[in-house]
Amino acid sequence: MIALVNEEYMSGEIESTEDGFHVPVLLSETVSALQPAAGKIFLDGTVGGGGHALALLEAGASVIACDQDQEALAEASRRLANYSNRVRFVESNFAEIASHFPGFGIEGLNGVLLDLGVSSHQIATASRGFSFLGSGPLDMRMSSHVQRTAADIVNQSSPEELARIFFEFGEEPAGRRLATHLVKVRSRSPFQTTDDLVKAVESIIPKRGPRHPATRVFQALRIAVNDELGVLERALRELSVWVKSGGRMAVIAFHSLEDRIVKRYFREVSQEWIDRPEWPAPQRNPAYAFRLITARPIEPSEEEVRRNSRARSAKLRVIERISYES
Repeated sequence: MIALVNEEYMSGEIESTEDGFHVPVLLSETVSALQPAAGKIFLDGTVGGGGHALALLEAGASVIACDQDQEALAEASRRLANYSNRVRFVESNFAEIASHFPGFGIEGLNGVLLDLGVSSHQIATASRGFSFLGSGPLDMRMSSHVQRTAADIVNQSSPEELARIFFEFGEEPAGRRLATHLVKVRSRSPFQTTDDLVKAVESIIPKRGPRHPATRVFQALRIAVNDELGVLERALRELSVWVKSGGRMAVIAFHSLEDRIVKRYFREVSQEWIDRPEWPAPQRNPAYAFRLITARPIEPSEEEVRRNSRARSAKLRVIERISYES
């Protein structure tokens, strides 16, 4: 089952900084895992409001602060202004950031951090269209460079494609019925706002329990708009090759679709030997380059969840590149 984003998170009822950017999740656990120190270089591939990056900088490390969201970069640059000599800001999707490294004179990284998902600032900004509470354009793009909006997908996709999106990215049981209904509604008037979509969803999916009927649908569309799962798969492979011997990669995921991809890739690169039924004997894994630091994901404490509801579904996984002598 897909662990959906917290209801409080999707609605915008979440703990955040005074500027509207979220409190960093699993902060102490992440910093402890990455082991920052003076002279080390880290990539924060999803810098957001700069909470994790600030902790790395305070420990003496240097940080490449990457985000595809211009508003997030503006906030992070303000928050991290005191460390301008050790931080470089780059507007980029984290799957494409590695193309910038040669120009920076970087030959390797001591650590990579990816804090996945949508930020609380994005959720709370109605004009971004991520939340089903509060009216805004049906957008959901994390970057202005993304071409298709959620409205484009809802208004232009076939009912079969819509049903696939709702099922694969949201595990919405009523996905097929909803897709058929949306096609009928848009034939009369195209979907333009989040309110338009919420009304259509509520007419098909009844409210049961605390979860809003549109939760799964909004998550599915956001993932589809931003190709979040494809980007994550590419980023893991692109960025892991830049991690130096003894360096670490840490990923915080918020739903099982993301976490499953991270878990699978970390297992792929951390198994020294692989075996198949048709093989006469196990063979050395050609992808073997890391060791697992977290056999099981690190999850937030009850105290952190009480302080910050966004942390409830977070899972942190960490790997470390083995030494060249291994």
